[in-house]
Amino acid sequence: MKTQHTVVVIGGGTGGIMTAAQLLKRAPKLDVAIIEPADSHYYQPAFTLVGAGTYDYEDTKRPMASVIPQNAQWIQDYAAKIDGANNTVTLKSGDEVGYEYLVLSPGLVMDLSLIEGLEEAMGKDGVCSNYIDPNYTWEVIKNFKGGNAVFTQPTTPIKCGGAPQKAAYMSADYFRKQGLAAKTNLVYATPGSVIFGVKEFAAPLMEVIHRYHIHFKPFYAPVKIDSIKKEVHFKSVAPDDNKCTINEGNVLKESIVGESTIIMPYDMLHIAPPQVAPTFIRESDLVNAAGWVDVNHHTLQHNKYANIFGIGDVAALPTAKTGAAIRKQVPIVVDSILRLQRKEGLSPKVYDGYSSCPLVTGYGKMLLAEFNYKNEFTPDPKLKQLLIFDSTKEHWRMWILKKYILPYLYWNKMMKGQDV
Repeated sequence: MKTQHTVVVIGGGTGGIMTAAQLLKRAPKLDVAIIEPADSHYYQPAFTLVGAGTYDYEDTKRPMASVIPQNAQWIQDYAAKIDGANNTVTLKSGDEVGYEYLVLSPGLVMDLSLIEGLEEAMGKDGVCSNYIDPNYTWEVIKNFKGGNAVFTQPTTPIKCGGAPQKAAYMSADYFRKQGLAAKTNLVYATPGSVIFGVKEFAAPLMEVIHRYHIHFKPFYAPVKIDSIKKEVHFKSVAPDDNKCTINEGNVLKESIVGESTIIMPYDMLHIAPPQVAPTFIRESDLVNAAGWVDVNHHTLQHNKYANIFGIGDVAALPTAKTGAAIRKQVPIVVDSILRLQRKEGLSPKVYDGYSSCPLVTGYGKMLLAEFNYKNEFTPDPKLKQLLIFDSTKEHWRMWILKKYILPYLYWNKMMKGQDV
């Protein structure tokens, strides 16, 4: 069976719901369909707080039916194939959905197989991830008695690139409050070269690293989890392996011809799993060589198919994959689709790469990193309404923003199609 719609949105996450809601707010009679198989919609930015025991996981979840815009048609199925040349999406059921315009916002999928041993290790014996089960992360933190607490992330792009270090900071603060600091070696190991790519935030975050006595390990790419020995293996990705220095007593070094491997024992291991675009995206002709939807960085229009737009985590955009980025992307796509319907061309508005990362640095403390494609600090003037005049400094008001104000705006404004 084949159905036909004016606009088809793939994905019932932040980007998909916002797009459909804003389209229907501006054009209530527009024929919009959303392809989304899940029964529940999650407010994922709160997972960091769930993993720190300061937010209820159930409060992050709502029925998908409650966020689907009233005038949109919900196709509860998986997208299996996209035929851009013939304007058709094939569903897992075998049904086909035709479209005049297609918006791709399916999010990312976790691929634990990209790190050896991760599938077997995840979710038990101290190996946890806020991306997969933040409740278990909190169990691990609560039951931690000392030893090596290791926090890391993969070489693939991930949603909310700051989340792994947030987990480290919240854990460090909790351990300190429990009197465990002297018994704990905290390690933050990243394949990246710096703690944060925006210079205005690199210095204050290094101060946080030093405050908690966290061993910061740049150029460390996790390649294997040995859950029997409770060891994580890293490969040095430094330009020069000599830069991969091992100087703490809690790490072991093993040399291999042509590269350096570091074997680090852990009592707690928090890992952001490798993340990739869904299979139906990667197997389409819509992606670039790296497997991400090939769109113009400023218009978000597909570079091959003019009636397709890509937003959010799956888009090939050189900026952080966050809900804040989507908040700026959606109005541009919505405006372009409505203008194209009227034969007026693309929206004059362009996306400058804006994204933001609420960096919780402890209980009651947060920085808010905001930046564009050029990694320039671009603070939102609306913060001044909260009496926040410098978001590069930790402040309790920003914690209130993270824990209370942003979830309220998400459910009651963004999901309803309002511009915030």
